[in-house]
Amino acid sequence: MTISMYQASVPVFLRALSNLGSVLRKGEAHATAMGYEPGMLLQARLAPDMFPLVRQVQIATDLAKNGAARLAGVDPMPFDDDETTFDQLYSRIDRATDYLQSFTAAQIDGSEGRQVKLKLRSGELEFDGQAYLLHFSLPNLFFHCTTTYALLRQAGVMLGKQDFMGAPR
Repeated sequence: MTISMYQASVPVFLRALSNLGSVLRKGEAHATAMGYEPGMLLQARLAPDMFPLVRQVQIATDLAKNGAARLAGVDPMPFDDDETTFDQLYSRIDRATDYLQSFTAAQIDGSEGRQVKLKLRSGELEFDGQAYLLHFSLPNLFFHCTTTYALLRQAGVMLGKQDFMGAPR
């Protein structure tokens, strides 16, 4: 069975963002139940030199939406990184989800060889579409989703593997 570039990207991005939203909702509910301001969790870090939870979510949504756009050969829709509340993060995930759902298989299938260039602080990276998806976009997306999960677990939120993975489909 061969999986198309669309199937390997957009549905995976959508599921990761859906699960991320569910994990965040559990985090917010935990803080409320424990009697502290949920927004405090948004600045949680695993280590002083790591990004806080809010930035992990921003990066995860960027990786998903930008990944699909680059595979489709279009400029990614920019998002401001100005969220300061859980509700704003949920809205960001919803906007990224809506954007992802606007892509069609016809736009992304066949992008395996499409050139993808990224300008990062560390310099420019160049990939073909398949390498971009498999070796950059997906691993980074799951890193930031996992880090969000770990931050919430460290804060005492009762989460398990099923929360991260989502219900079997």
